[in-house]
Amino acid sequence: MPITLDLSDEVLARLRAEAARRGVTLGELVAELAAALPVDDTGEAKKLGFVALGASTDGRSAADVDEMLAEGFGRD
Repeated sequence: MPITLDLSDEVLARLRAEAARRGVTLGELVAELAAALPVDDTGEAKKLGFVALGASTDGRSAADVDEMLAEGFGRD
């Protein structure tokens, strides 16, 4: 599928040089680079890794957040 990219002359020159170094076309190089990117096909929101942001004084943890919200936490 043809696409158009707006790249600076420097970036295009670097990509062309790398393609030549590898002995592949520019399109093949871009496909290789894209294949190396992580795939997120789950459709789920990414979970953030917030660790130790605060201490619970009542023994509850972030795993209990849905329950706490259902009980009205923050609705004062």
